[in-house]
Amino acid sequence: MAYNEKLADRVRARFAGLRNVEEKKMMGGLTFMYNGKMCVGIIKDDLMCRIDPALHEDSIARTGCRTMDFTNRPMSGFIMVDERGMKTQKDFDYWIDLALDFNKKAKPSKKKK
Repeated sequence: MAYNEKLADRVRARFAGLRNVEEKKMMGGLTFMYNGKMCVGIIKDDLMCRIDPALHEDSIARTGCRTMDFTNRPMSGFIMVDERGMKTQKDFDYWIDLALDFNKKAKPSKKKK
């Protein structure tokens, strides 16, 4: 499954000043790990953001945003944003900022042994 390279470049540019960023191909797209924790990703043409679950309902009420339902299991705190929700740089930065803010308190995934 391909992912939107232009969107990946937008994320790379936004993360350029950060340390401890790692790109991983997963979920059929590209995921950006920050400080060892999943932060944002790109699946096809959509931006996936890991946000504070307390902000989930308000977030999905915004234009272009929906709950991530990748395996028919909706996940609170994981959202998908389509191009309508990130047309402007201000909109794009809003979603990235939400993900970066939550990353500070997010728990890292358990390491597989």
